Amino acid sequence: MRYSGFRVLKEALTGHKGWRPVWRDPDPQPHYDIVIVGGGGHGLATAYYLARQFHQHKVAVIEKGWIGGGNVGRNTTIIRSNYLLDGNEPFYEFSLKLWEGLEQDFNYNAMVSQRGILNLIHSDAQRDAFTRRGNAMILNGADAELLSAQQVRRTYPFLNFNDARFPIKGGLAQRRGGTVRHDAVAWGYARGADRRGVDILQNCEVTGFRIENGKCLGVETSRGFIAAGKVGVAVAGNSSRIMAKAGMRLPIESHVLQAFVSEGLKPVLPGVITFGAGHFYCSQSDKGGLVFGGDIDGYNSYAQRGNLPVIEDVAEGGMALFPGLGRVRLLRAWGGIMDMSMDGSPIIDHTPIDGLYFNGGWCYGGFKATPASGWCFAHLLATDTLHPTATAYRLDRFQRGRMIDEKGMGAQPNLH
Repeated sequence: MRYSGFRVLKEALTGHKGWRPVWRDPDPQPHYDIVIVGGGGHGLATAYYLARQFHQHKVAVIEKGWIGGGNVGRNTTIIRSNYLLDGNEPFYEFSLKLWEGLEQDFNYNAMVSQRGILNLIHSDAQRDAFTRRGNAMILNGADAELLSAQQVRRTYPFLNFNDARFPIKGGLAQRRGGTVRHDAVAWGYARGADRRGVDILQNCEVTGFRIENGKCLGVETSRGFIAAGKVGVAVAGNSSRIMAKAGMRLPIESHVLQAFVSEGLKPVLPGVITFGAGHFYCSQSDKGGLVFGGDIDGYNSYAQRGNLPVIEDVAEGGMALFPGLGRVRLLRAWGGIMDMSMDGSPIIDHTPIDGLYFNGGWCYGGFKATPASGWCFAHLLATDTLHPTATAYRLDRFQRGRMIDEKGMGAQPNLH
């Protein structure tokens, strides 16, 4: 079933009796050419592009819980490609271009809104750093614009421009950045993959890998053994736990990242803004709520909940930038499990085990990378070669000293 305005009108006139489930609920087959462990955005996107781009139709996505229950439904929905390093910027620009045509591609309304993103500048040194980043973006084909304080004030007059400690001196804008409805991304990719023959197996937990003579033959699950020619793992914050079942120890830590939504307000934020003197980012949803977040929790955890000190820190950053936020009531909060790599950049690569592939270490950048991550991982699984935009994301780069340290924080995952 293709969705269209005519279809909506027809169903409205016939009592909405023609709608069908968005995807099937099949039983596992004994063997697949490719099995994807993880039914989040990256796993579903991988399956979708395997079927659409590489014509691999005997594919299964295995998800422990339900589609949309992980990080893909637990984020602040921001998309952007405002990175500095050559290892990152081409990849995220590729992802942003895929976002721009995504809804037409998989025939689903993901509510892609390119309302723009603005990184605020609070010092002369930060202006120099953002000028360098903007030039790097332009050299890699992205858009970037350096704004003066007066230009920022015209769009965001309610910000605290006169704070002596954090004066706003301008900003780096990417007009093509914005937000996307996170759960709709999961549903759209799931529907698109299902339409092309991919089996989506929910409530199916991977309990182990069957490895013989250095080759992965398939996965042991709560619904029995499933054989596979190739197995790709894309489970975000659970990467370390899952890959440990294959005897691998990853250069990854798991931390909780909290996000928050305020009560609904009239339109006040035309785009996404980020605080340059702390870690606070904010946008406004279609329902009117302010969606914002900040730093990860400082300790390792697999729990999808957070703690009070981070809430306090995020609120302090918001108040320093946007004093009116103090009059707004917090509606709800949630947490996602971040797989923080040692240099803050992701991994898309083969593993030392033949037939086993890994996609993870996305830190804060997982949601915005969803289309490119899926495309590049599908490229790797289908062709056994790295996509040109993901050649730097090797698993052994830490051993080789080829880190992609975007923030210059070193091997400190909690600081990335």
